[in-house]
Amino acid sequence: QVQLVESGGGLVQPGGSLRLSCAASGFSIRSAAMSWYRQAPGKERELVAAITMIDGNANYADSVKDRFTISGDNAKNTVYLQMNSLKPEDTAVYYCNAVRRILVSNYNYWGQGTQVTVSS
Repeated sequence: QVQLVESGGGLVQPGGSLRLSCAASGFSIRSAAMSWYRQAPGKERELVAAITMIDGNANYADSVKDRFTISGDNAKNTVYLQMNSLKPEDTAVYYCNAVRRILVSNYNYWGQGTQVTVSS
């Protein structure tokens, strides 16, 4: 059974840092495109960062470039989002996403989300 479990959210002051973790089970993250999304109250869910573990290629939303870093540990089957220089506008529920391609179909999986609140 495929499962994604996020952790690491919390309350942090502006300018602070947090590291989110997404522990995957039921598949290898090397076989998937892994992403972090976020959704703020009253807003649509948006893509924050994505990585393909097989080649390490990563992409970021303009709003988080040079502040956030997505990475993964194949041995732990876990993807991370290091968030530095946090701003109040980064406040949102952060979701881990995996897209697996099996034969000719794409399968999309989501974690339950972890709350990040940036406030003084």
